[in-house]
Formats: sequence, structure tokens, C-alpha cells
Amino acid sequence: MSTPFTPEAVEAIKRHMNDDHTGDALVIVRGLGGRPQATSAVTSDVDAEAMEFTIDGGERVRVPWGETLTERAQVRKAVVRLYRAACAELGIEPHGEH
Repeated sequence: MSTPFTPEAVEAIKRHMNDDHTGDALVIVRGLGGRPQATSAVTSDVDAEAMEFTIDGGERVRVPWGETLTERAQVRKAVVRLYRAACAELGIEPHGEH
């Protein structure tokens, strides 16, 4: 698992996801992570290939971006793509923030 991101960037991305987008993370895990019954999801890692979540207090689930990211600026768009794809998979409407 390679990463184009500095440790500081990874921490900032995780902090942002965990402070502002915990519901979105849970949607991604349920819709794309193969864990439709998950009740909680915390962003635990980010690299060039995927975003990783710790669900329900322990299990780690990696959800691939669908492309290899090469810079931090790509992360936001990649997360939005995952979120929208997960909403479509689950048959729910994405919220207007994205």
C-alpha cells in the first residue's frame, strides 16, 4: 500500500472525515465495503489505492478509490464518488452537501 500523502496529510484527512463526515463513512462502508449491517465507521487510514475504515469497534474494511491517487487534492473528489456510488448501491438519496 503506497501513499503519495505525508503522514500529516493522512491525519488531516482522517480528522476531517471523522469530525465532519462520520455518516458518509458509514454509508460508504455499508454500500461499498460489503458490510451492510455496520453500525459505526471511523476513517482509519488513507493511501493511494483506498480509504480504510474501522467498523463497529474493530474490523478494518478497505474501500478502493477505483483509481490510484497521486496527490491530496484528489481525495475530496474520490470520497464524493465513493459516497455517491454507495448511495446508489443502497438506494438512498445523497445529501445535498456533495
